[in-house]
Amino acid sequence: MNRPAALFPTVATLALLSMAASAAQRPGPPPAGASEAARQTDAQAAEPQSTQQADARPAEQPPEPEPFAADGIPGVPLPEEPVVYDTAQRQRIRVSMVTDGLTYPWGFAFLPDGSVLVTERLGSLRRIRDGVLDPTPIAGIPDVSLQGQLEGLMDVAVHPDFSQNRLVYLTYSKPTPTGSTVALARGRFEGTALSEVRDVFVADAEMNGGASRLAFGPDGTLYMTVGGAFGGRRPLAQDPASHVGKVLRLRDDGSVPDDNPFVNQDGAQPEVFSLGHRNPMGLAIHPETGAVWASEHAPMGGDEVNLILPGRNYGWPVVSYSREYYGPRVTERPWQENMEQPEIIWIPSIAPSGLVFYRGDRFPAWRGDLFAGSLMTGRVDRTGHLERIELNRQGMEERREWLLADLRQRIRDVDQGPDGLLYVLTGGSFLGRDPERGAAALLRIEPVD
Repeated sequence: MNRPAALFPTVATLALLSMAASAAQRPGPPPAGASEAARQTDAQAAEPQSTQQADARPAEQPPEPEPFAADGIPGVPLPEEPVVYDTAQRQRIRVSMVTDGLTYPWGFAFLPDGSVLVTERLGSLRRIRDGVLDPTPIAGIPDVSLQGQLEGLMDVAVHPDFSQNRLVYLTYSKPTPTGSTVALARGRFEGTALSEVRDVFVADAEMNGGASRLAFGPDGTLYMTVGGAFGGRRPLAQDPASHVGKVLRLRDDGSVPDDNPFVNQDGAQPEVFSLGHRNPMGLAIHPETGAVWASEHAPMGGDEVNLILPGRNYGWPVVSYSREYYGPRVTERPWQENMEQPEIIWIPSIAPSGLVFYRGDRFPAWRGDLFAGSLMTGRVDRTGHLERIELNRQGMEERREWLLADLRQRIRDVDQGPDGLLYVLTGGSFLGRDPERGAAALLRIEPVD
């Protein structure tokens, strides 16, 4: 929704003061054009090509790239025994390992029997039953492209009527003759394999690294994010004729709902639900309103959580609170009319990944809070954490709390289990492919009474 800047006094004021100071040192507004840092990353994908956009800085040669993340903080092994922590709401929590043995996991979903399906970015789907990771990956997974640093097998979701139809959905990087794109596959879960696997949606553009999350809405429609709006593909986020940089809304068979906002509009893809996104990495459904919320990465500062409304434009790359990896602002406009303001922003970036509203009764003080995983904070490795965002009765941010920071893990995904507890998926090492560096685990958070 188009909120006035007054709803974001701290960020807006800082942005205006900074813009005014910069303007005083420049003879006039800069011409269009901006360039990106040359290095891609998993946490905040860098953008190697220059693009044209409104009010962007003049094109300039970025300096030689420095290491993306400072890595001087030493890692620590995950504790084998449960660990107890205090929290801001006087709710003590116990964190324990459900299982380790995962390699670069990306997403997870619970089955009705309490077992867990976990995707591994390098192309495997795993099952955890009674705290034990099945050593044999589930068969029938489609071929996954791993050419780029950001490609791989991504999210997993189970159909709301899984008990009757056994349907499982996967997003992944689909190989193409010239690279890859993002696709949505559906198959029937047979215990040790997926059968009848087929793509029910394939994005229309070469991505070579766009992220994708899944969430079923209360009406049974499937929301799917498609990122990849960086580099030369930045402008596509503003183009409704492209799937790049969008939140999509599909039926469970991949077809288009009749009430989608761009149905029967010339020059628009009918699957598009919202536009102007960069690389969404979290997707959640509000348990009371049924509204869709999504988190997304900006380059450096300016990560967002947005309330996703049909047909709305969320601004990227025309408006942003972010800076390029080498310093300049992405754009001089942090907001403008007809583009939505974020509900939450992070400066510095936390690389949000995974998003869920807590709706259970095991943590009464946290009911209705939003939880976001963090891969790293401020380009410092081993600063990932789970962030709790408390919302007031109007649904606006009231306070934030870091959880699990002492573990020094990249938090890739978070969800509520059928037992009302919170579960967190660690992510392995930064931008890795070496299985030895991809070691990760599923953790459980429970209250200490």
